[in-house]
Amino acid sequence: MNMNQIKYVIAVAGSNSMREAAGKLYVSQPALSVSIRELEEELGIVIFDRNSKGIKLTDDGREFLTYAKKAVGQYAVLEDRYLSKDRSRERFSVSAQHYNIAVRAFAETIRRCKPERYLFELHETKTKEVLRDVGSMRSEIGILAYSASGEAVMKKLLREYQLTFNPLMKRDTYAYVWHDHPLAKRKEVSLAELSEYPCVSFDQSDDAEYYLTEEAMADYEFEKMIRSDDRATTMELIAGLKGYSVGSGMLSGDDAVLKGMTAIKLKEEDPLVIGYITRNGSTLSEYGNVYVEELLKFREDI
Repeated sequence: MNMNQIKYVIAVAGSNSMREAAGKLYVSQPALSVSIRELEEELGIVIFDRNSKGIKLTDDGREFLTYAKKAVGQYAVLEDRYLSKDRSRERFSVSAQHYNIAVRAFAETIRRCKPERYLFELHETKTKEVLRDVGSMRSEIGILAYSASGEAVMKKLLREYQLTFNPLMKRDTYAYVWHDHPLAKRKEVSLAELSEYPCVSFDQSDDAEYYLTEEAMADYEFEKMIRSDDRATTMELIAGLKGYSVGSGMLSGDDAVLKGMTAIKLKEEDPLVIGYITRNGSTLSEYGNVYVEELLKFREDI
């Protein structure tokens, strides 16, 4: 088994066909098929079921894929750290859902530490990617949230990825609307009152993982639903269609993406717990410790 074979499995699992995966990898389809067959024989498992309709992961394949993604992520960290042409720069990485505390703490960490040469990374991404990034050591710290309806799923995933969740705050549920929305002046609103307008949700890409959404009310059946995988597009849809989104109400006046939005308290309750994650038993770097110190400045009683 080698790293190329592991990468091949990941590429095939994310494609609709072996041909599509081969195109992404710039290898011939026969060579790709042979390489994966050899890997399956070496491991003594079948990773993919192959039939006339295409390919799909077996149960063994899904388990292997979980470890494969971790291995590739850790290998990328090693490459960047030890094979990079410029190893003298300080490095620090955070993966986060879209919360301004993540950005503010990140900026303050740089101001406080004043590194001379550095390559710092702040990845704004989806829930599952935050978990994967920290679990695979791509990022040292992650910022995410879960609602009451998604708590059980989140705790299960934290165990699987061997991560520790450290709560910072609990926030009530709000509806985001554009400033000129007919209900924008309301102090409180119900989902029934919003039902004639579309709910615009930040897409987590997999219906099976809907409980990983960073938005509340994951188990509510919205009559009109639009999913978008781009935040700027989400905001435009909310403004153009008089739609709304559901979240923590944490609007920042200095956040260009959210300017023009208003938060209205929802009558329905599904509070979000926001916090940071680290790998179990890990020792934080100098920058990681400073970053956590900055995050703790936002901590509230829960």
